[in-house]
Amino acid sequence: MEVLLIKDVKNVGQAGDVRRVADGYARNYLIPRGLAVPATQAARKQVADRLAAEARREAAEREAAEAQAEKLQGIEIVFQVKAGEAGRLYGSITNNDIAERLAELGYDLDKRRVLLEEPIKEIGRTEVDVRLHSEVKASVTVVVEAAETSD
Repeated sequence: MEVLLIKDVKNVGQAGDVRRVADGYARNYLIPRGLAVPATQAARKQVADRLAAEARREAAEREAAEAQAEKLQGIEIVFQVKAGEAGRLYGSITNNDIAERLAELGYDLDKRRVLLEEPIKEIGRTEVDVRLHSEVKASVTVVVEAAETSD
């Protein structure tokens, strides 16, 4: 039986492929699970239209992410925090802090998109990547300064 794959199926093919499979495999596994449909002309057109729509949506998302990456690239975020004599912070700067500061600047990002391996615990400059899309990243500079203390 010829089927049109709706989703990628291991050892069979990828979404949009037309494959000849055993009748029982198609009727009992692929079709009931929504992985494939019988390969009719109407089904081929419908799947082709859906794949084209997904490709357009993905391209639009990537384009929007690239535009946002251009705006974000090179932004410098300054944190003034209490620190000890050796430059160690009393606390740390986390990806959540960076995401909140970016939100204040008008960039609404989820904290999981800020790629900070470990919290910043020292005074200085740190380059932090922000993942805007699976293929698009922007680099933001985080500057940590000691807050002025009044004695």
